[in-house]
Amino acid sequence: MAEIDIGKHCQIDSCCQKDFLPFVCELCSGVFCLEHRSRDAHSCSEEPVKRASQNAVGGSTSFPCSFQDCKGKELLPVICSQCGKHFCLAHRHQDDHKCEKLEVQKPRMAATKELVQKIVESKDISKNKGRRGGKNSATAAKVALMKLKLHAAGDKGLPQTERTYFQVYLPKESKDSSQPMFFCSKWSVGKVVDYAASLAGLKNNNNVLTAKKLRLCHPQTGEALRMDDVLLSLLAHQVSPLYNGGDVIIEYLDNEDSGLENVTDYIRQT
Repeated sequence: MAEIDIGKHCQIDSCCQKDFLPFVCELCSGVFCLEHRSRDAHSCSEEPVKRASQNAVGGSTSFPCSFQDCKGKELLPVICSQCGKHFCLAHRHQDDHKCEKLEVQKPRMAATKELVQKIVESKDISKNKGRRGGKNSATAAKVALMKLKLHAAGDKGLPQTERTYFQVYLPKESKDSSQPMFFCSKWSVGKVVDYAASLAGLKNNNNVLTAKKLRLCHPQTGEALRMDDVLLSLLAHQVSPLYNGGDVIIEYLDNEDSGLENVTDYIRQT
């Protein structure tokens, strides 16, 4: 009687066990026995790719977060501009999802220096006076810092050594003109904006492509700070630093806007 050829041999060279109900890997399409059916057991060469899932009701599409062990989903795609992966709102910033393409902070762009230079020239301030002005700003910030520490709102769980205090000037349409707040010095500007919006009760549509974006702006130059800049680097900036105890401005800007035209609309100069 002829032998019936049923089942297949495991593709692992050291195994080759014949299994009557073999397992086929969905990623590499290999055939394996029960013992080697998992990706780790047969050292699968293919990586799983997360895809947008279809909800059972209504057939609407959701986008799962690519961050390890995160179960979050969004109805709209939230894609990192650097690594191109989908993330939930909690992990959309590069430092939050430990982006594989997170860049080391680079010096300010030449455009920033040019903007600062124009402001200095327009006010006819000499280099020496500019240095004195910087010292005056730093001194004023130290005095204001003591007051801010008494009233500022923020995450009470942050270590004192990591706290950075600002008088945050709010958008023109806000009920209050400003609020004292503190943030972690290791946070990115994007995370600072999100947290400030939450504390002040501001509408935050930064994840909506066509909406105006909440941006953090420099109190002297009006420049909209880059969302991936870290507070530590801005506090140590050589040309136009922020000061612990100083001011910042948060405002809604169109996508093409690079900053505010007139900071005196928010901060009264003395």
